[in-house]
Amino acid sequence: MNMKSLKHTLFENVETSNGIFTKHFHDTYTIGITHDGLFKSINLNKECLVYKKSTRIINPGEVHSGNSKAWKYTNFYPTISLLEEMYEEMYFEKKIPLFEKHIANDIKLYNLLFKLFRSVYENVDSLKIEINLIDALSYLIKNYSSVTKDYNVVFADKKIMVNSLEYINDCLENSISLDNLANNVALSKFHFLRVFKKNVGLTPHHYILTRKVQKARDLIIDGSSLSQAGFSMGFADQSHFIRNFKKIYGYSPKALLKKNNFIFYT
Repeated sequence: MNMKSLKHTLFENVETSNGIFTKHFHDTYTIGITHDGLFKSINLNKECLVYKKSTRIINPGEVHSGNSKAWKYTNFYPTISLLEEMYEEMYFEKKIPLFEKHIANDIKLYNLLFKLFRSVYENVDSLKIEINLIDALSYLIKNYSSVTKDYNVVFADKKIMVNSLEYINDCLENSISLDNLANNVALSKFHFLRVFKKNVGLTPHHYILTRKVQKARDLIIDGSSLSQAGFSMGFADQSHFIRNFKKIYGYSPKALLKKNNFIFYT
């Protein structure tokens, strides 16, 4: 494993979060630790409370939401390929590790991740960061990955979904209608809606909105202004963009400009 594995990985340190997170998903894993406060996490429609010094693990593509109260946490979003690479080095199989346990009350795991996050935020040398990364992920995989998946694209179980998601991603900066989506896979609108929601867990509108917010976030991290990022993703005004961003991430996109709390590892 080398530090290229962490390229374009977002680390976020949120000092205080209060409010509701709407349903959303990520293409990456979400791995985070709670330092203080309380979070009611809803993952795959199951509720659980997140307490101090616990770890929260979300698999790629899982629809989740929640409610925070004075919640202080640090997250990072490792890619599928990073976890697959770690798993292959441990077990000599090219598999994607999946985690059935959403919340881990494991002080050793918390401390390993805390050590990793601290080394990233203190910008220590890459060798130390890599060692901390391997220590944390190998422990997580060894103790909490009870399921694996063949190395392929998330949501690739059905051709209809692959075609639909590719179409959305290709046309994300344009206006996408339900007619467009249904015609693309030769289904009626009724049938398409049923198939899409069953496989993704969100309506097409909610999925597209989440994708647009995620893309706008990446544009801001890459240097675009808030107004440029929102406009390029089709948000009619700044308040509409900020409101939807906060529903997904729990903080304003303006927070991304505070480089001491948000690091896009390059």
